[in-house]
Amino acid sequence: MRTEVRIVAAVGTLPEIHASGGLAVRRTGPHTVHLIGTAATPLGGDELDIEIVVGVGARLVVRSVAATIALPSAATPLSLAHWRFDVAGALDFDPEPTIVAGGAHHHAVTVVRLTPEARLRLRERVQIGRTGEDDGGWRGDLIADVGDLPLLRHRLELGADGATDDNLGAPRALDSELVYPDDRPADTTGLVASRLPLAIGGTLSTRTGVLLGPNG
Repeated sequence: MRTEVRIVAAVGTLPEIHASGGLAVRRTGPHTVHLIGTAATPLGGDELDIEIVVGVGARLVVRSVAATIALPSAATPLSLAHWRFDVAGALDFDPEPTIVAGGAHHHAVTVVRLTPEARLRLRERVQIGRTGEDDGGWRGDLIADVGDLPLLRHRLELGADGATDDNLGAPRALDSELVYPDDRPADTTGLVASRLPLAIGGTLSTRTGVLLGPNG
């Protein structure tokens, strides 16, 4: 199944929504929308293509009503998600976690384009496996630019056969947050959590572990 979603926020009007496939979008406030699953997706072989645009002076809050569960199919374990964010206003993006079931592999590519005046909070939470499962896999690529300048190039893998999966540590959960602008200093005091300032502004906070915490 192919799922396509486009959300456009502009000043003085409700968010414009286009959605087809396994996701719907509902306006739940003047500046808020919720993503809603309408079919079992992503299954192996599925592709999600989601674009969010926030115009100059506009504000948008994006949430979801439930966790996303990535499942394998009989043909392939791999599903793909492509996220594109064009932000000139203010975006707060914090959906429920993605759960990668046993035997499934999910690859998410997120591309963010910001203007220097934009404001962004972009959170991503991932859990490998449901109860009793730990053999799924996830890879996330995060590419962010401010104008013509690179802000971030980041890749992280979790789960079976991932670069972080070894005898010393096998994290199965991720809580990641990109904030721009943000002038908080670095915080690398935790063993599994860190906040790193980015060269042209903003921060990337990352926490990994066996399970998502009580707020994740």
